[in-house]
Amino acid sequence: MTFFTRKHKPGPSREVPPPRPPDAPRTVSAGPDSVAVGGGVKASALGAHSKVTYAENLYLTEAGTPVQWPLVLGTVPVLASAFQPRAGLRRAVDDARGQGRTVVLASDRPEPGPAGPGTRTAVQVMSGGGGVGKSQLAAAYAREAIQDGTDLVLWAPAAETQQILAVYARAALLVQAPGRTGRDLEADAQAFLHWLAATDRRWLVVLDDITDLDAVEPWWPDSQRGTGWVLATTRLKDPRLTGGGRSRVDVDVYTPAEAVSYLTARLTREGRAHLLDDRAPALAEALGHLPLALGHAAAYLLREDTSCTAYLARFTERAARLDDVLPRWADTERYGRQVTATLLLALDATDRDPHGPAARAALRILALLDPAGHPADLWQTPALTLYLTAASGQVPRPRRFLPFRRPRRPKPVSADEARAALRLLDRYGLITYDTTGAPHRAVRVHALTARAVRESTPEDQQGPAAAAAIAALLELWPEPDQRHPDLAATLRANTDVLAEHVQDHLWQPDGHPLLYRSGLSLINAGLSAAATAYWQQMAGESEQRLGTDHVSTVSCRANLAFALWQAGRTHEAIGIEEQVVVDRERLLGGDHVQTVKARANLAASYWQAGRIGEAIGIEEQVVADRERLLGHDHPETVTARANLAASYGHAGRVAEAIGIEEQVVADSERLLGRDHPSTLTARSNLAASYQQAGRLQEALDLLEQVVADRERLLSADHPSTVIARGNLATAYQRTGRTSEAIAIAEQAVADCERLLGGEHPSTLMVRSNLAVFYQQAGRTREAFELLAHVVADSERVLGEDHPDAVTFGAVLAEWRALGYRHGT
Repeated sequence: MTFFTRKHKPGPSREVPPPRPPDAPRTVSAGPDSVAVGGGVKASALGAHSKVTYAENLYLTEAGTPVQWPLVLGTVPVLASAFQPRAGLRRAVDDARGQGRTVVLASDRPEPGPAGPGTRTAVQVMSGGGGVGKSQLAAAYAREAIQDGTDLVLWAPAAETQQILAVYARAALLVQAPGRTGRDLEADAQAFLHWLAATDRRWLVVLDDITDLDAVEPWWPDSQRGTGWVLATTRLKDPRLTGGGRSRVDVDVYTPAEAVSYLTARLTREGRAHLLDDRAPALAEALGHLPLALGHAAAYLLREDTSCTAYLARFTERAARLDDVLPRWADTERYGRQVTATLLLALDATDRDPHGPAARAALRILALLDPAGHPADLWQTPALTLYLTAASGQVPRPRRFLPFRRPRRPKPVSADEARAALRLLDRYGLITYDTTGAPHRAVRVHALTARAVRESTPEDQQGPAAAAAIAALLELWPEPDQRHPDLAATLRANTDVLAEHVQDHLWQPDGHPLLYRSGLSLINAGLSAAATAYWQQMAGESEQRLGTDHVSTVSCRANLAFALWQAGRTHEAIGIEEQVVVDRERLLGGDHVQTVKARANLAASYWQAGRIGEAIGIEEQVVADRERLLGHDHPETVTARANLAASYGHAGRVAEAIGIEEQVVADSERLLGRDHPSTLTARSNLAASYQQAGRLQEALDLLEQVVADRERLLSADHPSTVIARGNLATAYQRTGRTSEAIAIAEQAVADCERLLGGEHPSTLMVRSNLAVFYQQAGRTREAFELLAHVVADSERVLGEDHPDAVTFGAVLAEWRALGYRHGT
């Protein structure tokens, strides 16, 4: 009887441009190949850094731990000093929540934005202009929920969908939501939503600062049992937000009484009540009663020991000089002039501090990054310390004038001095610098403050700030980044915001490595849909800016093919990869390493599509080319031989496959070590070939070791481990251990369906083996029904001509002829 064994076939490579040193010629080249470890889960190429799944470290430590209720996820903002309860707004929100209706808190002015999502129950969206205090009001609700013992309070920055998914996926692991895997970010986020909908536990989810309502639409939580609710904040206004049972509550600036109350409480608590005078109401009115501007002003009053009357005079004078920076007609935020004036006054004050010049320079960087925050470690990177050194101009003065003295170099700004500059900005209320909360969001700035900084930055200072921010993000980015999922999500969000502000700097003279790094991070995280969209946009942008034949454009298309391949859209990937091969042969020549890599990628996709003969023809040439160009022991050469052996085995050329695979195992152990993922893959493939050759005891011994190693190094629930156990079940069956084989295969089928989906090629393979086990155990009706489903799924998913579909169909036809349909 036919048995089916799934080998671990290498997949396409990613295109990684090298970092570009200053003043060096800027070119884009490809990076190392990556290979698939069981069912398309990515691992690194032989000799490259080990790749793990998006949250493998989190999964291994938290999956089996009992849930410790209550849970708080995300960083809930600290309430501002002298926080105003805003009783009127609270009553409107509480009334709408009590009625079980969706609440929209909106400003009294329209703002442009994309269309809103469909309706959801138990969702309250607070919408208002910048700086009016939406997030503070949401934070007050969140902190009250924590104090009340709510089982789950989750705070997610929502400017980028990736940020929402990252928090949701972590929550899925912590609450042990059914269906979570720790490997697929989107699947885990969906598992969390299902858990929220069905749970009896009390929960609150806050989505802060939604910028794209369409993108967020699939990720609105719902509480079918009425135990949870959602608060969201946004600056967008859309008429459809009030449809479908939603009610809207406008969020605007403080009332005059609230504004004066804020100033009074803030100054009194700090023992500075003497700074209050009869001009406090006039100051509040001049600031538009805007909470953000009032916060800037209060920090200035306290730091400078300035009365309301004195500050009002300075503010009025500063505002009168704003026309060159921000004309009144250009103030689309309505409060931009107030914020800009208070910002400039604060910066004037910080200039008198020894760290003031560095603080002013640091604020230019902050204005280009994600307002929701970035890691404090970013300010320890050489890119930013060198920028602060140059921008702040900290040149020690000579003790006496010497005409012949050479100009002295600026005193380098240390990481400690950079942190001191951040603390100075924090004291003046311009940023939030808090290292006690979420480390990846330690440095935050209000979006309206950031805008005021950008609009008041001289043009000649914009370029250096952009270059420094770009370089710093790239320097901080870990490689590989899958072991740091929260950090990776934060860096991607900051890259997206930075790209919005400095797009031209990221494309001069060609696509910057940071753009590639962010897109590859999406692939590493398993965000196939987001990765596909990202690389489609990158390819289009590169073609428009650089031309169809530019090496960066070709690399973007290659990465788009990789994302499509990862998403299971193999035929689309093949169409792109075939063109990439043609382009590289024409532009670079047939012997260029990138051309050879493009052929290897195409062969991997051919193999996945069942076009084994075509894959073998290409892979034989790739092996020869890499041995000639790179050497026999080069990691990419070893990977090419592993690819070829897997194809040989699939084509029935088992003896040739074994000869190559035995050498690949030896090379992997020698070059990488026995525990490297590529070494485990090589052993697994060799064991599969041993089974094909009838060397059952050798296969069994090797597979038992592979399973043990994968459980130890990856986890018992990793897809590679599950597929290895499926192969082990086949070895057990062939050695007469049928009951053990069935038990393992049944669990492997359940695990594959849960982890990879019911239509994944590896799932189909494991199910087909289980059908064979049932048949040999005399459970013929179950065997026939199971294999019939496998055949139907294979023909629909893979195509009727795919080798797997043909093989499954032939076995089913044989069983039908023998009468297994009737259980005979």
